[in-house]
Amino acid sequence: MELGLVGLGKMGGNMRERIRRAGHTVIGYDRNPDLADVHSLEELVAELKGPRVVWVMVPAGAATQSTIDELADLLSPGDVVVDGGNSRWTDDEKHAEELAAKGIGFVDCGVSGGVWGLENGYALMYGGDAENVAKVQPIFDALKPEGDFGSVHAGKVGAGHFAKMVHNGIEYAMMQAYAEGWELLEKVDSVTDVREVFRSWQEGTVIRSWLLDLAVNALDEDEHLKGLRGYAQDSGEGRWTVEAAIDNAVPLPAITASLFARFASRQDDSPQMKMIAALRNQFGGHAVEKNK
Repeated sequence: MELGLVGLGKMGGNMRERIRRAGHTVIGYDRNPDLADVHSLEELVAELKGPRVVWVMVPAGAATQSTIDELADLLSPGDVVVDGGNSRWTDDEKHAEELAAKGIGFVDCGVSGGVWGLENGYALMYGGDAENVAKVQPIFDALKPEGDFGSVHAGKVGAGHFAKMVHNGIEYAMMQAYAEGWELLEKVDSVTDVREVFRSWQEGTVIRSWLLDLAVNALDEDEHLKGLRGYAQDSGEGRWTVEAAIDNAVPLPAITASLFARFASRQDDSPQMKMIAALRNQFGGHAVEKNK
């Protein structure tokens, strides 16, 4: 089948290649002309035969909104737009309504796989009407990993991005647990080879995972991670997961703590710890460290 793909960065570019390897035709557009097959959305739509499927892989928010607005004016009834970026699920509902007013279908798709997706496949979580999903199904089949799993029609519009959001929240908590365990192992004198302890967990333990494999890869590259700064960014999805938990009165203590830990990583001199130190000094006479 034919697919229009908008956004050919690290994810989009590899997705284009994987879909082509499966025998499908992909016409890609990107603002960087060195990456693009065509030089405008108008040209992309004109190259595709109807009913068209256009997959959008651009940053969430304004970039996605402007792309969908432009496609709404270019596409025809019966065509389908897929948002495969990291949009918030509430935006999906809005986009679906806007496109439906012109007879254009909409499918949201959470995509996981990162830089490994080209060879290993991408885990896909998508939402939308069955009729629209069916029009995209050959592309989902091309992108997913080999085997019976790795792809799911999660529900109605918004379900795909909501599922991916929760996936990322779980990812935050898992990474935080590995990080805390690693720091504790590094701290004690009795453990002399932390990297090999992590490596030993890769077989036969209940905490073995792909994230653990990646942690071992990182330690092989830099055994004590001395080349890295202790700073971690957070994606919008981590915050949205916590917000959704509040809205639905669902307790997420581990995921919430892992998000806040990332905030703490950005403080070279924690204002909160200044107050903690001051209070300990006030009530217990504990020593404080002064700025030089």
